[in-house]
Amino acid sequence: MKTIAFFNNKGGVGKTTLVYHLAWMYAELGFSVLAADLDPQANLSTVFLDEERLERLWPDGEHPDSILGAVSPILRGLGDIRAPHVEKVADNLGLVVGDLGLSSFEAKLSSAWPDCLSRDESAFRVESAFHRTILGAGDEQNADLALIDLGPNLGAINRAAIIAANFVVFPLAPDLFSLQALRNVGPTLREWRGDWQDRLARRPAVQDLDLPPADIVPAGYVVMQQAVRAGRPVRAYQKWIARIPDVYRKEALDQVGDGASSTDDDAECLATLKHYLSLMAMAHEARKPMFHLRAADGALGGHVYAVQDCFSDFEKLARAIAARCDVHHG
Repeated sequence: MKTIAFFNNKGGVGKTTLVYHLAWMYAELGFSVLAADLDPQANLSTVFLDEERLERLWPDGEHPDSILGAVSPILRGLGDIRAPHVEKVADNLGLVVGDLGLSSFEAKLSSAWPDCLSRDESAFRVESAFHRTILGAGDEQNADLALIDLGPNLGAINRAAIIAANFVVFPLAPDLFSLQALRNVGPTLREWRGDWQDRLARRPAVQDLDLPPADIVPAGYVVMQQAVRAGRPVRAYQKWIARIPDVYRKEALDQVGDGASSTDDDAECLATLKHYLSLMAMAHEARKPMFHLRAADGALGGHVYAVQDCFSDFEKLARAIAARCDVHHG
């Protein structure tokens, strides 16, 4: 199973929407896919599941069927992770349910990080909790890939989630804020990779402790939510689109730019997704991905063609990510 994190420390770029639609598209293409909600705001879970189901998953007291329930024994100092619950969304699509209480795990992760340098087994169990939870859930789902949704920050929860990832995809908006976020995120991911490699060199000699290998390979970026006119981005965005390739190469890949003049001719650009306007609201109301909308959901007239375009766009993106991350069926 390949594990792919979607990360940007700027909020509002459409990251959760991207993960949600890609999870459904991979299921549509016949992959077995696990979606993991590691954002303490649990936005991905609220998109997948209705309030009635979430209320049952988040009762008063403990939440054994969420990501918080999986790591709760570690958080409370009572043992190791629990076997994770996988919420079945479709036959070949499962969800590790998020939890608003996950932020309580931040302090535990922060204190464990330096303790790993002292070969502290319990610290390694804390830092690898997300990795081992995702592996366990992936085994239950028999997943070909896991897609991880993260919150927009550079805290200890995201560090533990990122070191669990084989690959990282960067959703970007064509604006100043996304470029600045790349300048923050790229060097930080390289620092986390190096720091985790140092810790792996000090790993304790414990047979049953599966630790992430510190891959964290940048797999490319996706330009999100463009305003499009006559098939072209509006002028206000064009200058930012022209800057993305060089900033991505410098900050995410630590390379000198190759001269790409825009995202259109940049090999690192996985896709450019336009804003689907009214389809998003319609899909939210119908509780399904935009490319599954039908006439009964209100997708009539010009919406029919927009739904078809949306399906084609996400299919191409899913295949591009699978190729870049070497994801295969079975």
